[in-house]
Amino acid sequence: QVQLVESGGGLVQPGGSLRLSCAASGSIRNSDVMGWYRQAPGKQRELVASIGSDDKIEYGKFVEGRFTISRDNAKKTLYLQMTSLKPEDTAVYFCHLYRTITFYNYWGQGTQVTVSS
Repeated sequence: QVQLVESGGGLVQPGGSLRLSCAASGSIRNSDVMGWYRQAPGKQRELVASIGSDDKIEYGKFVEGRFTISRDNAKKTLYLQMTSLKPEDTAVYFCHLYRTITFYNYWGQGTQVTVSS
């Protein structure tokens, strides 16, 4: 069983930065794909960034070089460094783990990010 706990969300002004963390507990495999999704009110959940076992990284088109995803397998922690934040980045950000050997998805509870002046 895997549990994911996000932290680091909050209120930030436009142009500011935040770093989200996702601490994983339980058995984490190098083959797991981990990532961040977000969901704004009234909108569908969308991919922010993901990182695979071979460090293959994918970003949502809206990221435009502003965010950086990284993972520390030894600490079982996933990070998302966000810079140049915009009001439209306001959403609940969810940590996600996809277990490739079982095709199972795990989700964290989410952390709120609000970008406002």
